[in-house]
Amino acid sequence: MELIERHTIAVLVDNEAGVLARVIGLFSGRGYNIESLTVAEVDPDSAISRITVVTSGTPMVIEQIKAQLDRLVPVHQISDLTGGGASVERELALVKVRGTGNKRVEALRVADIFRARAIDSTKNSFVFEISGSTAKLDAFINLMKPLGLVEVSRTGAVAITRGSKGI
Repeated sequence: MELIERHTIAVLVDNEAGVLARVIGLFSGRGYNIESLTVAEVDPDSAISRITVVTSGTPMVIEQIKAQLDRLVPVHQISDLTGGGASVERELALVKVRGTGNKRVEALRVADIFRARAIDSTKNSFVFEISGSTAKLDAFINLMKPLGLVEVSRTGAVAITRGSKGI
């Protein structure tokens, strides 16, 4: 049995209507799972957007995904940030925690350890902002569950290659 690998793939595309739907359609039409998806315009002058997709599959499936993405007309460039050398990957989350007394104090202590910022506070709740690796966010959220976790909103992963070269 082949090993299932998690890959972060950056795709530069034309910033025009329907492009994201075509990329997502490629994944759903072939039964590939998207674990995380972020998209934003990165070059307004040339109307280029960057789609960052986190997916999992065997090495053969990952190669198929990249090859099929490369055949889409509005795609300019594809970079496998997992297999293509060193990269930096981060995610942002907003985490709402409800609690009073000791649970409130403990939530603030855990947030301090994880370098999460309280960006909203009421008598009974906090909203924390935290960024870092997906594993760091998962750990923070799991620790907040017994302390009164109410809601989580996550951005999905964004990634970029290390060093002076771009994709």
